[in-house]
Amino acid sequence: MIDLTDLAAQKLQGILQEDGKANAALRIRVEQGHHGRFQYLLSLEEEPGDGDQAIHANGIRIVVDTESAPLLEGSEIDYVEGLMRSGFVITNPNELQDTGGCACGGQCDCGGH
Repeated sequence: MIDLTDLAAQKLQGILQEDGKANAALRIRVEQGHHGRFQYLLSLEEEPGDGDQAIHANGIRIVVDTESAPLLEGSEIDYVEGLMRSGFVITNPNELQDTGGCACGGQCDCGGH
């Protein structure tokens, strides 16, 4: 379902230890953004909710709600470090790729471009 790179797993383990939440899970929620793009909400939770799917990836427990689960199928979570920014990056094959146009059908005043 979801792959977690070694570096992302190491960073998450460090965050869990630092926050004193060694047994917490990473919750991932997907919301539909503009132009067919997804927005990802990440948080730490001690217990999954009713109906959540729980998986283990690279030693990290991940929980996903039923609406987000199919949208995350085949995704990879990585951690990138750079001069301008560092953070978690989700590569998702289910997300519309940026083709230079908008997939909204003109509903965002872009004229469908």
